[in-house]
Amino acid sequence: MKISLTQKYNVPGPRYTSYPTVPYWNESDFTDQKWIASFQKAFLESNFQNGISLYIHLPFCESMCTFCGCNKRITKNHSVEETYIEAILKEWDLYCQLLQEKPVIKEIHLGGGTPTFFSTKNLELLIGGILSKANKAKDYEFSFEGHPNNTTYEHLKKLYDLGFRRVSFGVQDYAEKVQKAIHRIQPFHNVAKVTFWAKEIGYTSIGHDIIFGLPFQTIENVIDTVEKTNSLKPDRLAFYSYAHVPWIKGNGQRGFNEENLPKDAEKRMLYETGKQMLSKNGYHEIGMDHFALKSDSLYKATENKELHRNFMGYSASKTQLMIGLGVSSISDSWYSFTQNTKSIEDYYQLLEENKLPVVKGHILNNEDLIIRKHILNLTCKFETSWDNELYFKEIHAVLENLREIEKDQLIVIEENKIKITEAGRPFVRNICMAFDLHLKRKSPETNLFSMTV
Repeated sequence: MKISLTQKYNVPGPRYTSYPTVPYWNESDFTDQKWIASFQKAFLESNFQNGISLYIHLPFCESMCTFCGCNKRITKNHSVEETYIEAILKEWDLYCQLLQEKPVIKEIHLGGGTPTFFSTKNLELLIGGILSKANKAKDYEFSFEGHPNNTTYEHLKKLYDLGFRRVSFGVQDYAEKVQKAIHRIQPFHNVAKVTFWAKEIGYTSIGHDIIFGLPFQTIENVIDTVEKTNSLKPDRLAFYSYAHVPWIKGNGQRGFNEENLPKDAEKRMLYETGKQMLSKNGYHEIGMDHFALKSDSLYKATENKELHRNFMGYSASKTQLMIGLGVSSISDSWYSFTQNTKSIEDYYQLLEENKLPVVKGHILNNEDLIIRKHILNLTCKFETSWDNELYFKEIHAVLENLREIEKDQLIVIEENKIKITEAGRPFVRNICMAFDLHLKRKSPETNLFSMTV
């Protein structure tokens, strides 16, 4: 029996927010001093020209969503807010002490967890403390993730007054049965309310995150969710494949059974149905899993071939240096990656000792840097090419790995170029895996990655 392309390519694989991916970081060759040297070098090379990005991880949530694999702390005790913000500002101060000039901030993104767990007063303390030691770039972009159930008008207005113009709301799916399974009861009314508030206040880019492949989800659910989403007309959409990774400690993905999940062709049909509807409603596919209206900056960046991807997702602007503040945050200097401790208690303790809360990292070698550029090209432009700068000795082996994908008409291989076809776009992760030399040299012995399709 002939198997479908979905069945053929639905294998565990990375999402490529970085290369090398975190499980393949060479921790034995990494030291805090190497990270500091790399961070300082990247800062001097890029601060004046492009500015830097800050990702701030706010981990607290009042309840557990069982679809979420993020690092979070479940609590209804809001007294934790002040201590955590003091710690983030201490970490930022430690970084600023290592700089020779005042940082210029191009991007700030508040992620989580639930950033809107925090009061407007404490969010103002956080952003005010960050900006007291920095200048804003002329074309800065500040964004945050908002939970529709607890984002208030005051949250939106205060963050707008602090310079935020982009917000994304987690929707997932509107079906009650699905929401109960993932422990995310969230009426359409709540999403509509915060979306209209954001438009009224003046946010220039409003995003919704929806997910396909959730437990008990049907095509009818996806149609209903996309129709409701279109009625609110967000500027951009993330239409993610649900990442089922129940082996990760503390991710809470145990509220349903494996047999409750749509699989293979059924799951793919959920995506194709949603994608067709989004296309008919004026949304254009941007990179992997993302869609945007022509008026949104992501679409414009795609048209100008300026789309960038990092640990914060897709971005309309590129900065060389991204500093991650807060527990579990990842930083990127282009030459190296580093990650903070995932333990809040350890995070506080290291900062108390005036130490950066870094626990692991990776220094990229020349091969890593070249492969990273190819993977960024594939995920941001759906094509890549190689000349003297991007040629590497194993390119011919990579091309052989891609022959089967080429035969399935998912890519076109030219003399020194690869283009992903329209049919190949859902399989970008698989195409990137052919370039992933770390993965090729050492296959995982345990579960590491979610399924690619």
